[in-house]
Order: sequence, then C-alpha cells, then structure tokens
Amino acid sequence: MKSADARAMTLDQIDDEVLKLKKEQFNLRFQRATGQLENTARVRVIRRDIARLKTIAAQKRAGEAPAVKAEAPKSAKPAAKSRRLKASRPSPAREPARAIAHKSNKTKKK
Repeated sequence: MKSADARAMTLDQIDDEVLKLKKEQFNLRFQRATGQLENTARVRVIRRDIARLKTIAAQKRAGEAPAVKAEAPKSAKPAAKSRRLKASRPSPAREPARAIAHKSNKTKKK
C-alpha cells in the first residue's frame, strides 16, 4: 500500500485496514510454522504496511502535516562529484609486508 493511499483514508478506515493486515500477518505466521508459506516476502511487506499505517494514523491524531521531501530546483546544477586520482604506485602503508629473512641453512649444525 502506498502512503498516499493511506493518507487519503480516514482514521476509522486506517484502523480497519491495520486490523485486516494483522489477521493476514497471523495467518502467514501459521503458514510459515507449518511449512506451507510460499511467498516469504509477503511477511515483510505486511509488516511494513502495518507500520506505515500506524505512523500515518499517529500523525493524523496528532494533527501534524505530512512531511514532504523538498525537491531541488530544476535549474540548479548538481554538485560536482569528487574523483579520487589513482596513484601510479600504492602508498607504502598499503604495500604488502615483506617476508622476514630467516637464518640461512649454513648456521645449522650437521
């Protein structure tokens, strides 16, 4: 469900929709427990729809105006992306550690 659709609903309609979604969520939990659930993504969608509806209902009860993202003016140029220049050689900190030289075999007793 889209948030624009939910914002068009009354509080009673939102409460009824939440109740309906909770029943569906309950049924999906049983299907998952018995191994009959085919669409596992539906559980996540239902959970998010319930949260979305509860949030919108709380905003309506508090009398808040819906938060709308401000858009950038069309004539404004987007900020230039910074590009990192690749070094021709890696910095000394990034070079692999050199193998430690061990004592040669000449020092071993025979």
